[in-house]
Amino acid sequence: MRHGKKVNHLGRQAGHRKAMLANMACSLIEHKRINTTVAKAKALKQFVEPLVTKSKTDDTHNRRIVFSYLRNKYAVTELFREVAPKVGDRPGGYTRIIKLGNRLGDNAEMAMIELVDFNEIYNAGKKEVKKATTRRGRKKADTTVETTPAAETSTEANETNE
Repeated sequence: MRHGKKVNHLGRQAGHRKAMLANMACSLIEHKRINTTVAKAKALKQFVEPLVTKSKTDDTHNRRIVFSYLRNKYAVTELFREVAPKVGDRPGGYTRIIKLGNRLGDNAEMAMIELVDFNEIYNAGKKEVKKATTRRGRKKADTTVETTPAAETSTEANETNE
């Protein structure tokens, strides 16, 4: 039984699965979208999203960690140079899976997985909207009362009358 096991083995042994996901991730980073089966797209999403998060901070340590997964220096360079600046303000959800229907030969469910910020069709109509920052407290009101010259003369006049 496989209770509580969250990894989809995709009908492959561990080494083959890791190599396949690394190759698919390199293709996704290079071409910005690829067509594959739904199961592989879901597995690729879990594989790629942490790597994109790592690429947001460009330092040697993160580059080496990402290279240990991808094993392709051109894909690592593309990820850190092109993809990371575009997704820098996004808190997650860097990929989108769109189902395409079934494949003719074996009737497998097909899907297109793409990097969200690189789709010009969806992002063309939307304008960049800055979210308003929330403020936790109220702005403190000024406690100093300014007196005007007219108010000063009226109080002086009241004092002389008394």
